[in-house]
Amino acid sequence: MSFIENMKQRAKKDIKTIVLPEGNDIRTIQAVEKVLQEKFADVIVLGNKENILKMAKENNINIDGVKIINPVEDSRYEKLANDFYELRKAKGMTLEKAKETLKDETYFGMMMVKEGFADGLVSGACHSTSNTLRPALQILKTAPGTKLVSAFFVMCVPDCEYGENGTFVFSDSGLNEYPDAESLAEIAISSSKSFEQLVQKEAKVAMLSYSTYGSASSPLTEKVVEATKILKEKAPDLICDGELQLDAAIIPEIAASKAPGSPVAGKANTLIFPDLDAGNIGYKLVQRLAKAEAYGPLCQGIAKPVNDLSRGCSSDDIVGVIAITAVQAQSK
Repeated sequence: MSFIENMKQRAKKDIKTIVLPEGNDIRTIQAVEKVLQEKFADVIVLGNKENILKMAKENNINIDGVKIINPVEDSRYEKLANDFYELRKAKGMTLEKAKETLKDETYFGMMMVKEGFADGLVSGACHSTSNTLRPALQILKTAPGTKLVSAFFVMCVPDCEYGENGTFVFSDSGLNEYPDAESLAEIAISSSKSFEQLVQKEAKVAMLSYSTYGSASSPLTEKVVEATKILKEKAPDLICDGELQLDAAIIPEIAASKAPGSPVAGKANTLIFPDLDAGNIGYKLVQRLAKAEAYGPLCQGIAKPVNDLSRGCSSDDIVGVIAITAVQAQSK
């Protein structure tokens, strides 16, 4: 069973409601049709109902029975706007500005999640990451015990013997540009939890660098060395190691020569990249050259499940992320 099929089957065991703010995007509507057919989640689509139904009809998409909400026409609009004002008034929010802000479907959707009308939110097909994460952080805030919100990809590589039968978490591949050593350690802890939640296997975390065990030395490698030290202090029971080159992290034969005795080398399934350049380039290389399925950027560290989409995503990608978000919501 593929990773996403596993997500769908798990989602079916405890149906969650996922809100989709991008009802004006045809890929969202195509995804809704598939979710309705497969019945692994309930979805709420935000936008102009007349326009959405017209678009569906013109493209022969059947979304009969789906709940479509235009924020300003919803009976909860005034209450949610007032609650948003109360939440943000210390930051200079006025009631008038709150009402105007909640006309935006993403903000309205976040308030629905905040107040329990939905269990999670998926956006980003036609919005930037900041357009998704800014309202998430303003409204939902970070999860208890979490200092940093970060983004990861689940990578499923076909015919691959490495990682967890070809499944990896790549992090941070979508959000934090230049994490310092402390932030890298936080990203690693969150990523290990994400791997274990979604893949249901023990995380083996590699702190990646262009150096293995001091084979090179520079401020770049020293950051990863320090991050590994902090990580081991903060999470002593976590299987982790660094600094490791990518080949030493995942290939047993190379691990044996470059990092003998490492608890992770040759077995890593959770890869922590030193910065966003490396993480983003790495996931795209694997996606395009190895024809891997890439799910994300998925968010970790937010109080409730919110996931971003690549603006180049397909409707099937959206379906997959909805399934993942539903599974994340089950543990909340």
